[in-house]
Amino acid sequence: MVDRRLTSHFSPKTIKPFKIMKQNILPAIRLTLICLVFFSGFYTLLIFGIAQAAPNGGKGEIIMSEKLKIKSKQSGKASDFSPEASYYYANVGQKFDKDEYFWSRPSAVDYNAAGAGGSNKGPSNPEYLKTVQERIDNLIKHNPNIKIAEIPSDLVTASGSGLDPNISVQAAKIQVKRIAKIRKMSEQQIQDIILSTTEKPFLGLFGTEKVNVLKLNLALHQLKQ
Repeated sequence: MVDRRLTSHFSPKTIKPFKIMKQNILPAIRLTLICLVFFSGFYTLLIFGIAQAAPNGGKGEIIMSEKLKIKSKQSGKASDFSPEASYYYANVGQKFDKDEYFWSRPSAVDYNAAGAGGSNKGPSNPEYLKTVQERIDNLIKHNPNIKIAEIPSDLVTASGSGLDPNISVQAAKIQVKRIAKIRKMSEQQIQDIILSTTEKPFLGLFGTEKVNVLKLNLALHQLKQ
């Protein structure tokens, strides 16, 4: 005689959920393993292979130049132009705040490539507004000829990464008078450098005109020589 208490635990109503669970778990495990192999292996190798076919083997745009040293009067810190380096990464923002060079876009992480990021402060945050105002005041102090309405946002606000290597053409142009005066050059010479280093929108449609600050300052330095 079969004990009904035992058979009740293995009734069709009890076994059915286990079958459904088995049907769902096994495909999920298989899919997880497939994704793990594909994205950790095949996809990684594919992107690595594409990078090797890119200019400079996917290491970014490196500019070889003479050894320079540009030291900020304000911070006392040397930028990535240093006696120890003769090559520079054009796609990583670097700090330029010396009056005889074009200034970079501000950075919330002090141009630290190991800790890229923004301030994470909203546009109405008091501390953020205070920082932006301080940047505006400092910019006008060093460029007394410009008006607040002429200041483009990229000269007083940091990018999301804090490593934007470019500034707008307008951001470069409002610095012309200051640089020309200090270097004792004509404003037209400075304007010509901006024009020669201006990058057009991709395919003429995507993005806006921009100027790479590193390339701009290198061209400026070469012209002085």
